[in-house]
Amino acid sequence: MFARFSARWLSLFIAGAWLATGALGAGDWSHWRGPARNGVSPEIGLLESWSADGENLLWKIDFVGRSTPIVLGGRVCANGRVGEGNRRQERVACFDAETGELLWEHRFNVYHTSVPWTRVGWANLTGDPETGYLYAQGVGGLFLCLDSSNGEVVWSRPLVEQYGFMEGYGGRTQTPILDEDRVIVTFANTSWGGEGRPLHRLRAFDKRTGVQLWVSSPASSMADKNSQSTPAMAVINGRRLVIHGNGGGWIYAVEARTGEPVWGFELSKRGINTSVLVDGTTVYAMHSEENVDEGTMGRVVAIDGTGSGEVTTTHELWRADIAAGYASPTLAAGKLFVVDNSANLHALDAASGETLWELNVGRVGKGSPVYADGKIYVTEVNGRFVIVKVGDEAGDILDLEQLREGRRRPEIYGSPAIANGRIYFTTDAGFYALGSPEVARDHAAAGLDLTEPPTPTDARPARLRVVPGDVQIAAGETVIFRVEAFDATGRALGSREALFAVDGLDAELDGATLSAAAEGSGGTGHVIAKVGDLEDRARVRIVGNLPLSENFEGTGVGSRPASMMGYLARFAVAEHDGSKVLAKGPSPVAIHRHITFFGAPWHSGYTVAADMKADSTDPKSPDMGLINSGYTMELLSTGSRPGLPPGPKLHIRSWQAGLRIASDVEFDWAPGVWYRMKLRVDQRDGSALIRGKVWPRDGTEPADWAITVEDPLPIRQGSAGLSAYSPSPIYFDNILVSEND
Repeated sequence: MFARFSARWLSLFIAGAWLATGALGAGDWSHWRGPARNGVSPEIGLLESWSADGENLLWKIDFVGRSTPIVLGGRVCANGRVGEGNRRQERVACFDAETGELLWEHRFNVYHTSVPWTRVGWANLTGDPETGYLYAQGVGGLFLCLDSSNGEVVWSRPLVEQYGFMEGYGGRTQTPILDEDRVIVTFANTSWGGEGRPLHRLRAFDKRTGVQLWVSSPASSMADKNSQSTPAMAVINGRRLVIHGNGGGWIYAVEARTGEPVWGFELSKRGINTSVLVDGTTVYAMHSEENVDEGTMGRVVAIDGTGSGEVTTTHELWRADIAAGYASPTLAAGKLFVVDNSANLHALDAASGETLWELNVGRVGKGSPVYADGKIYVTEVNGRFVIVKVGDEAGDILDLEQLREGRRRPEIYGSPAIANGRIYFTTDAGFYALGSPEVARDHAAAGLDLTEPPTPTDARPARLRVVPGDVQIAAGETVIFRVEAFDATGRALGSREALFAVDGLDAELDGATLSAAAEGSGGTGHVIAKVGDLEDRARVRIVGNLPLSENFEGTGVGSRPASMMGYLARFAVAEHDGSKVLAKGPSPVAIHRHITFFGAPWHSGYTVAADMKADSTDPKSPDMGLINSGYTMELLSTGSRPGLPPGPKLHIRSWQAGLRIASDVEFDWAPGVWYRMKLRVDQRDGSALIRGKVWPRDGTEPADWAITVEDPLPIRQGSAGLSAYSPSPIYFDNILVSEND
C-alpha cells in the first residue's frame, strides 16, 4: 500500500490535514513561554484589570490543572486531572478559544508512579503549528503525541517500560520542546548498557513518528531525579543548541541535531527547576538551592554562551543573590524580570544584574511572569492574578485579583498565555479566559529566531547518528536503520551509505535491515554503523515471544539477565539457598522501592508468576510482588509505608500514591519462607479483570484466586515485572510470563 502512495495523494493528504487543524500559526501561543519561548508577547491594547465577578471575564469553565495553557489553531489546550475514586486520570483537553466550549479531551491512566493526585497534570503541553500535533508528558512517564483537531493518539512512548523513566513523589515533570523535525524531552532514567547509571538525559524523537533520533547524557552525576527545567533553543556562534537545567545542578548546552555536549556550567548542588532564557549569546539561569561555591541559597546568573567544555569559572558574566527556584524569567526593554520563591518580582538590569526595583505580589512564587504591552502578568500560588505596570524605576500594581472558591483560595502554578487579545490561565478550580469582548485580533506573533549561516560547501562529516537510535522489538520482527551525517558544529549533511554490523544480538543483518531471530529468547545489544573512520551505534532490545521464563542459572553472580529493563543497579543475581536467584537489598540512599521489567510494553492478556522470599534475619519489613500490564500485586509487610495499608496483606493497585482500584485481603505471610505468586490480567470490553494468588512454594497451588478486582478504566498493555520495597533483602526466582488460556 505504501509503495503506491503517490506524490499527488501525499500532497492532498497534507493539505487536508492542514485544513482539519485550522489555519495554524496566526496568533498561536504554542509553547508555554510564548511564540519566542521567552515569556514575551508582542500584543498591545491588553487589559489592565479584570474581575472574577465579570469585568473582562470572557469565560470560566470547570477544569482542574496546574499547567500553562497553549493556543493552537483557534483552540486553547491544557494538561490537567479529572475524575474521582477509581476513575481518576490525567487529562489533555482542548477548548474553543473564543467560547470555552470543550472540543475534545484525552484521558489516560496514571501508574508506575508515586506522584500524588494533587500533582497530576504537571507538565505543560507543546504544540506544533506545522503538523497541528500536541505533545504531553504525563507524571507517570507516558509521552503522547496527539492530533489537536480531534485528540486522537498519533504515537506514544511508555517511558518507564521503554527507557527506565525515573519518577518521584515530587511529581516535577519536564515540558517537551520542538525544533525542526524533532520533539525533545528530558527526564531521569536508568536502563541497560550505557544508560545503566541514573542520570538526567535529553532524548529527541521524530515529531511525526516517535522514532528516537538521539539521546544525550551530558551530566556525570544527578542530585535530583525530579526536576522541571524546560530546555531552550538558540543559535550561538552559528551553532544550533539545546540549553537546559539538569537534575545534577548544571546548565548544559548540546547540539540540537545530534545531542553532542558543547558546554556545561555548574550552578547548584541540587537539580535545576527553572528554564533558562537566551538573549543573543547570553544565557540567563537561576535556582534556589545551595550554591556550589558558598553556603548561600539561590542565585541568578548570566552566562556567556559562546564557550566549550566546562565554563563555570570562565564564562559567568554577572550574578545576583536571589533565590528564584521555580518561576522562569522573562526579558524586555533591557530588563530581566525574575519572580523569587517568596513571590517578589525583581527587575534586573539585563546587562549588569543590578537590581532596578522589587515588588511583592504575594507569598509563594511558582508561576513564571509574562511581559506584554508594557505590563507584567503574573500568577501567585494562593489564587492571585496580578498585573504590574513596568517602569524604569518602579513597578506599580494595576490590578490584583484574589480568586476564591467559597472559603478556599484556588491554587495557581502555571503562567498566563496570551493570544489574539485574550489571556488564558488555569487553576485547580477552573480555566479562565480574560479580555475585552470587543477585542479579537488575528495576530501573527514573532517566533523564535533560529537563523543559521549556510552550511559551507566543503563541510565534511565529523559524526554520525544511527536512526532509530534506541528500539525494542519482538523476536522475529525487523527494523530498518539509516545513517545521518553531521559536520563538526552539528550541521546536517544528509544520509550516508554505511556498513552495518551486529554486536551482542540474536539477529541477522541484510544491509540496513535487522531481523531478530524468530525463536530467540531476547537480549540487548547494538547495531553498529561505519562510514569511513566514523562510527555510531543504535541500542536494540529484543524481547522473546511468550512464554518467557527465567531461573537465573545462566547469569553470572553480580550481574543480571539481558532481558531485564529498568533500575538494574538495584537488582543482581546472587547465590542463595543453593541456587542462583535475583536479589534486591537495601538501597544506599534509603529509597528502597524499585521496579524492574522482564516483558515488553506491548504485551497484553497474560499471567506472570514468580517465587519470592523476604530475608528472615533482618527486623526491617519489606514488600514484594509482581507487575502485570501496569497493575502491581504485593505482599505487604507489617511495616509502615506512605499511602499503603499495613500488612500482612495481599494487595493490588495500579497507582501507589493514588491507590486507584486498590484492593487487599488479609494474608499472614512470614519472612524466611519461599512463596509462589501469580498475577493474571484479562482484558474485557470496557474493563480489565485482575486476579492474584499466593501460596508457599513447597505447597499446592490453590484452585481459587485469593484476590480479584475489576478496573473500569483498564490499562490495556504493559510489561511484566517485579516490585520490591527492600529495607531488608528480597529474593526472586523462577519467573514465568505466559499467555492466558
